[in-house]
Amino acid sequence: MWGNGREAGVRVELGARVLQVWGMRSSPIFALFCCGILLGGGLATGCRTLKGKGADQAGSESKPIPMAASNVDWNQALIAAIERMPIGGGYSGGADAKASLQTAVAWEEGKPALRPREAQPSFCSGATYLLLLVTLAQEQRAGHLSLSPGVWRALMVEGQEDGVGVWGRWNANGPAVARLFSELGVGRSFTDWKEAKPGDFLKLFWNESIGASEKGHLVLYIDRSVVEGEDTVTFWSSNDPGGYGLKQVPMSQIKRSVFSRLEHPERFSRVTSLSERDSFLSDLLNKNVSPKQAESASGFKGW
Repeated sequence: MWGNGREAGVRVELGARVLQVWGMRSSPIFALFCCGILLGGGLATGCRTLKGKGADQAGSESKPIPMAASNVDWNQALIAAIERMPIGGGYSGGADAKASLQTAVAWEEGKPALRPREAQPSFCSGATYLLLLVTLAQEQRAGHLSLSPGVWRALMVEGQEDGVGVWGRWNANGPAVARLFSELGVGRSFTDWKEAKPGDFLKLFWNESIGASEKGHLVLYIDRSVVEGEDTVTFWSSNDPGGYGLKQVPMSQIKRSVFSRLEHPERFSRVTSLSERDSFLSDLLNKNVSPKQAESASGFKGW
């Protein structure tokens, strides 16, 4: 139980360092992260100081969730949170990576604890989901967001099957993040590369299939550039074989894609009202769907 809130919180463990989203009442002010990310041969840097809030900001299930701070650039917040993620660590789509992610996103002693460095080896959907949670945690610690204990409980990774719960939806085949964003209203999805901004989530498809026989990759979009005359895209994710980091691929390898932009993270408060299973996403384990079916189910056009 969360009790009276005096010790309630979300921990983000960074090696020996721990970020408390709702800490003890005596929790000090934290100065956090200057982030530098290599973009197309240049260096894009951003720094911010996040001031801590007391345990009372956790609130209770019965209190309304306030709006997120309107001055937060959530794309930049996601990019900055990469600084809190491991580098490398190896890529795996097996049970070892799934177990490490579950250790890294755990519910302990009545509160969630995020341990990015435990999620090694890793895989693309796990890496991007962990990045999302670290971003939400940091912004809540800064007072820019307030998600209840019940919401954080629903966000934990506990081995859910594809389409089950929040993690199971995120981890599913097809335009899973787009469908989740549409269902919760946390952001919009689109297919036009001209609209893309660094910090958008991006599902890439290496073949034409959508569902059981697809080959895809879930990433955070960074940049698009021309390298030696070839149009390329740079993104961050867990990439085969090295694991966490940036990767650049030719646009010619991409058969279809969909972006999802985080705009209203406070609406993650709605996760406690989600049905246990999303049958559309669960079924994508065993069948393919048409582009039009995927569009209709996920709230975007362009396929």
